[in-house]
Amino acid sequence: MSIFGRKKDDTPDSNQEGTNGPAQRDSELTMPSYRAPAANSAPMGLPPKPSNAPVRPGVPAPAAMPARGGPVTTNANERRTLIVGRGISLQGTVADAERLVVEGTVESQMIQAAELSVAQTGVFRGEVQVEDAEIAGLFDGTVTARGNLIVRATGKIKGMARYKKLSVEEGGQIVGSMEMLQGEG
Repeated sequence: MSIFGRKKDDTPDSNQEGTNGPAQRDSELTMPSYRAPAANSAPMGLPPKPSNAPVRPGVPAPAAMPARGGPVTTNANERRTLIVGRGISLQGTVADAERLVVEGTVESQMIQAAELSVAQTGVFRGEVQVEDAEIAGLFDGTVTARGNLIVRATGKIKGMARYKKLSVEEGGQIVGSMEMLQGEG
């Protein structure tokens, strides 16, 4: 007797195909047996592999997907962006990020990027060299902005601020030292 109240029978059901057929069933559960996916099928959630079927007039061909590890083309306006979300803490080194958005907490020795944005909820502790920086939260350390440094009304910089152009909204704070960068650099 099985757990389902059926008598275990070693003989195949009349509904079952032979043991060599593709639709074999487990004699106790009356379920189809496991069958491996076809060679040209894709894992769940991925598009199926392209077939060599002829292209039909009036029907668009499926878009080609880039091979893994191959070059990825991006728009000129897209930047490699790291967003540290609200409630997230990050300690360590950030490499190859063109844009860093801090909504949580970041502690780092040295970061070089094109753009830094510290949101109102964000806290950055450490040193950063960027083209442009916008501080609406707390920055504690040394910021070097070779372009624009913007301190929003809710922003506060504690430490050293180096900049080519500085803009501080009413209410924004810089506590520490400031240095205006000279020249083209």
